[in-house]
Amino acid sequence: MIAKTPAPPYYAVIFTSTRTEGDNGYSAMADAMEKLAETQPGYLGIESARSEIGITVSYWESLEAIKNWKENAQHLVAQKMGKEKWYEQYHLRIAKVEREYGTDN
Repeated sequence: MIAKTPAPPYYAVIFTSTRTEGDNGYSAMADAMEKLAETQPGYLGIESARSEIGITVSYWESLEAIKNWKENAQHLVAQKMGKEKWYEQYHLRIAKVEREYGTDN
């Protein structure tokens, strides 16, 4: 589903990854992190797709909201497990959304 975001400006955190073999608890943690992110101040929405490469984009009101999410204790545990168990490679980018357009359904 495409996230319903407010009028810009806002921020996008783009997480691109390739996974290791097997689930190894990844799906449960990903679901838990999505639910937890939804409760964080400044969270605006998320979009995610996975084939050979996974791309998850989360949207935030501010850089401070992103920093607070990065430092969330439960999220820190998930980050550590991701580095140790789930990701062969990953890259994270933070971008300011200045403009958007598209169809509304």
